[in-house]
Amino acid sequence: MILIIANATLTIMPMRARRAPACRLLAVTFDVGCCAGDMTKNIIAAVYETHGNPADVLRIETQPWPKARPGEAVVQVRAAPINPADLNAIEGKYPVQPALPATPGFEGAGVIVDLGPEVTNVAIGALVILPHNIGTWREAVSVKADELVAVPPEIEPAQAAMLKINPMTAWRLLHDYVELKRGDWLIQNAANSAAGRAVIQIAHDLGYKTLNVVRRAELIAELRADGGDVVLVDSEALRDEVKNATSGAPIRLGLNAVGGESALRLANCLAPGSTMVTFGAMSLQPLKIPNGLLIFKDLRFRGIWINKWYDNATMQERMEAFRQLFEMAKRGLLKAKVEKVYPLSEVNAAVAHAAQGKRSGKIIFEFNDL
Repeated sequence: MILIIANATLTIMPMRARRAPACRLLAVTFDVGCCAGDMTKNIIAAVYETHGNPADVLRIETQPWPKARPGEAVVQVRAAPINPADLNAIEGKYPVQPALPATPGFEGAGVIVDLGPEVTNVAIGALVILPHNIGTWREAVSVKADELVAVPPEIEPAQAAMLKINPMTAWRLLHDYVELKRGDWLIQNAANSAAGRAVIQIAHDLGYKTLNVVRRAELIAELRADGGDVVLVDSEALRDEVKNATSGAPIRLGLNAVGGESALRLANCLAPGSTMVTFGAMSLQPLKIPNGLLIFKDLRFRGIWINKWYDNATMQERMEAFRQLFEMAKRGLLKAKVEKVYPLSEVNAAVAHAAQGKRSGKIIFEFNDL
């Protein structure tokens, strides 16, 4: 992270991080039907050869059925969401860039249908979360078997496909920076985003109270129904509204996914000695913090990129976090909202839809059995 002190303002600009590996498989099996290991089939995949507007540069390409080499498993993809990072990567604006031509998709889930030699720790029929950065917008893919995370059978593929990035980010935000207790308050902007909704659901289960800042009043009732304790529309009066809503209770954790003026208003709501964690920059504006918030309030500013957490975490830490997320999902307490499902053949319409504002949920691809 680069800190630039100019006059009386501290500017925090985004940083680039390195790619992280995914996680290991746990054995759970499902019926895959008659398609398993059928290498006579072709698949379709979304491909881009140049960076640009995703709706303009993406095309559908027919490819051979993937082969499982030693240590690999072939996974038939069942669902894959469209995340902002996917669109940024296609545009050429993301820190991790594959060689072109490339298939996009940082997240997805599918069923193992074939195993290569030397694979003994996984089973055909396992529903698994796919590794990061392998390009999930395709019907099938061959991956290293020990980079897969098996999913309990109670969780449907579409929800499994959306667990690895946003819910895991939310889990880390609530566990790694401030030790909160039941009844403690936290505040976040972009509360209607996928990560923001996951924060609401996880915090509610843990007994934390959430102040949720949004840009549109029509989201208030929806986020309250999801478990948000207080939902406020962002404005210059935010600090006073927060104080009234909490009866002046201290807020020791702020979660920033917007940057710019929204982040500054969030920081002004925090108690002395508190921490703000930035995990997104939706406004595309730098985070400008007056020096007084550092000198007189001793605020701490941190950042998280979930790729880097996967890179640094031990296998035990990853699996324990997934176990917790799986348990919540099985109980119906952690569920990503979906606005529309598209077939991969409509990839251009899907990414155009995903790029629009004022959505009520994720845009995802779902795949039929091959």
